[in-house]
Amino acid sequence: MRRRRSDTAGCFEVARALQAYLDGVTDDATTQRIERHLEQCRRCGLEARTYLEIKAAMTRRIPVVDELALERLRAFASRIVEAPPTTGGARP
Repeated sequence: MRRRRSDTAGCFEVARALQAYLDGVTDDATTQRIERHLEQCRRCGLEARTYLEIKAAMTRRIPVVDELALERLRAFASRIVEAPPTTGGARP
């Protein structure tokens, strides 16, 4: 006899798939199972909210890059790459 899969995920399944779920890359069936579980399980729901808050905080902390400084860095790197190799050793 084949065992029927529950419509709600268990804590172990949610723990394994939570990051993928939060990134929006789980299939529809898994998404629905996880969402039902998160509605019922306080512990897993808290973990999901914590991860979402961390992701949101990291998004807010992305620094704005100064394009002029970035261009100067690229030019500097190009000069280093194009410079002829120096020889090591004693000075004459």
